[in-house]
Amino acid sequence: MPVHTAEFRLSTSGDAEIVDITDRVQAAVAEAGVGEGQATAFVRGSTVAITTMEYEPGGVHDLQALLDRLIPVRGDYEHNRLNHDTNSHAHQRASIIGPSEVVPVQDGRLALGTWQQLVLIDFDDHPRERTVLLQVTS
Repeated sequence: MPVHTAEFRLSTSGDAEIVDITDRVQAAVAEAGVGEGQATAFVRGSTVAITTMEYEPGGVHDLQALLDRLIPVRGDYEHNRLNHDTNSHAHQRASIIGPSEVVPVQDGRLALGTWQQLVLIDFDDHPRERTVLLQVTS
């Protein structure tokens, strides 16, 4: 099974910024020339995640609000105490959502739903450079 590997970098502002990466992943699928298979998008880092969602202002707001309720930025976090840090919430949020998504490829296209996009969410509490690794298999 051939594997096509690509990667891209992007700058984020942190603080739960959500970035639509669908077009970049689709470009890797096109570059690989795969008609049927799967595409994996994986982000390096312990305070960042990849998932799918309807990427529109209401959906973005609602997801950010949900995460604020579930895992508040300010809290009694052992990680912050032990490491004199301020981003334990970012690690916890990223752990729950996860660093990758696998999407089937059909007829050379990501088999996403009509209102479904791949997004990267950077939870860290300061701007970062992020690297997304893509692998497309047939």
